[in-house]
Amino acid sequence: MGKPTGFLEYERRNGQITAPADRILNFREFHGTLSWEEQRLQGARCMDCGVPFCQAGVTIGGMVSGCPLHNLVPEINDMVYRGNWEQAYIRLSRTHCLPEFTSRVCPALCESACTCGLHADPVTTRENERAVIEYAFAHGLVDARPPKVRTGKRVAVVGSGPAGLAAAIQLNRRGHSVTIYERSDRPGGLLRYGIPNMKLEKDIVDRRVRLMEESGIRFVCNTDIGKDVSGRELLKQYDRVLLACGAGTPRDIAVPGRDALGIWFAVDFLTMVTRRLLDSNFSGTPDELVRGRRVLVIGGGDTGNDCVGTVIRLGASSVTQLEMMPKAPERRAPNNPWPEWPRVLKTDYGQEEAASVFGCDPRIYQTTVTGFKKDQKGNVCGAGLVTLMPEKDETTGRVNMVPVEGSEKEIPADLVLIAAGFLGSEPYVAEAFDLTLDGRMNVATQADGYRTGNDRVFAAGDMRRGQSLVVWAIAEGREAAREVDESLMGYSNPV
Repeated sequence: MGKPTGFLEYERRNGQITAPADRILNFREFHGTLSWEEQRLQGARCMDCGVPFCQAGVTIGGMVSGCPLHNLVPEINDMVYRGNWEQAYIRLSRTHCLPEFTSRVCPALCESACTCGLHADPVTTRENERAVIEYAFAHGLVDARPPKVRTGKRVAVVGSGPAGLAAAIQLNRRGHSVTIYERSDRPGGLLRYGIPNMKLEKDIVDRRVRLMEESGIRFVCNTDIGKDVSGRELLKQYDRVLLACGAGTPRDIAVPGRDALGIWFAVDFLTMVTRRLLDSNFSGTPDELVRGRRVLVIGGGDTGNDCVGTVIRLGASSVTQLEMMPKAPERRAPNNPWPEWPRVLKTDYGQEEAASVFGCDPRIYQTTVTGFKKDQKGNVCGAGLVTLMPEKDETTGRVNMVPVEGSEKEIPADLVLIAAGFLGSEPYVAEAFDLTLDGRMNVATQADGYRTGNDRVFAAGDMRRGQSLVVWAIAEGREAAREVDESLMGYSNPV
């Protein structure tokens, strides 16, 4: 696919990225794009490799290699190279219904499994995907296309994150009448409030929501299923219910001083900031919560990084980010060969910005919190830290991170953001439908399927599989929609 010698003739090029000193002045996206012609040459780098792991989406070495959606990557890249953008969009649409999101926020599992990346730089598959979908929007190829015939079946989708949106699109295309319930004031779920605007501008979410509404999908916001509306009421109104509420229970830290004021769960903090930005049309920001404060972010994942980037834009005087695990190597270790997911050091935009503003990487590895200090008004003013070291449990074989005696220290902190991950779905939604949770607090479904213990209720996305990637949520939403459709119609049909 692509040009047979393209990977030898053309170097990898990405769209220009705004320098940290400039991009921290606002909350706008900072990843630029190449021209259509420049992007075409990037498509030319796709090799005729024979075994395209980029689209495999299989588990290798305990981690997924390639795209979980099984996008036909070499074919799409070939069409990009040939400048056949319309056919590239049609081909992408066969497996993907929300590429404008993954092309901005996905960690690009496809590129990590790219054969070209074994000895050189991988193909810019994610940016090629973004070019395809934005070309399609710009040239009127993405339209509402409501179904010509309705089945008379009604489906309620609870949650308007990536899984819920993907499922609703597929079910609507099959002719079912779909209503999406969202407890927040605006649709989008994680896409709206869990991902900062500088990674995903919210007019991109609004653009897709408008199309969905034009296609006949109904959105009902400010409605919390299990509280405002009972599960029994919903099942009376709809033939099927699909739960796609995400994994909304944040992991807390049980240490002395946790009740101090100024300690937030990361998702609550990010939601509040985005809501203030949207409510003010980006003319007002909650600077008063951050400006001049010494910020401690607990957690080294994507959400922790988003917190770092956000507080820098809000005027933090310093930022420290804690990571429990050891620092990853800069290159693949011998026990982590291609095409496994590369377990290597990742420095994301927030850490880059912190290094630019404060002169150093904000991360402290192998460290956790032992407690928080409060001032006389009950506000957090400091945190106790301890160094951790890996220690193998000879009984279980697992490696645990244990405190190093004598390594305790204190640092000042006026604002603490806990980004330690999520424990699973919020129980009250499952309770509303008399569903059981598995050992990881996720809604239990039938083996290799999406149907719950109630034959009319299905679950997908993080609510079923636990905290994961946007691309996995979309994949689950599509597959769950297929299963819901089959249960309604009595036969299997590609959705």
